[in-house]
Amino acid sequence: MDTATILHFLSEFAYLLVVFFAFLSLTIIFGRQMVINIIFGLYLALLITIQFPYYDKVLNGLENTVAIAITKLAFFAVVTVLTTLLFKRLMPEEYDENKFESFGKKILLAVLATVLVMIFSFNVLPVTELLTPGTPIQSLFAPQEFFFWWLLLPLLLLPFL
Repeated sequence: MDTATILHFLSEFAYLLVVFFAFLSLTIIFGRQMVINIIFGLYLALLITIQFPYYDKVLNGLENTVAIAITKLAFFAVVTVLTTLLFKRLMPEEYDENKFESFGKKILLAVLATVLVMIFSFNVLPVTELLTPGTPIQSLFAPQEFFFWWLLLPLLLLPFL
């Protein structure tokens, strides 16, 4: 392996770790229900952003691929926040537990949310414009034939958490 490949892998691994620890922190601070709301918000945001018919108007005047990628990511983030707030309003109240109580479930919820962000990043969102393709992490999450199974995994495991 050359130095560039190692640096690209480390940057993607850092991306994965930052996403995981962000979700783990949210789970510890705000509780399990918050990350469950985020997971459902991510699913709904995926549906909305895939079917959004006005990208050409939102991206009007942008010619740089990095600027287009950042705008699409920002749009997805805004939609995710709005859909998460919707689920926060619709879903039941928080679990009554201490910050480090049922820590294993909190870790698993953070892993499930991280999986969703990673598969969205490499299959739907234009993150590959910002990261170099071809690393082992992308080979795990990016293949189109695994997208459905990675998408299904959190839905199958959520009832047990």
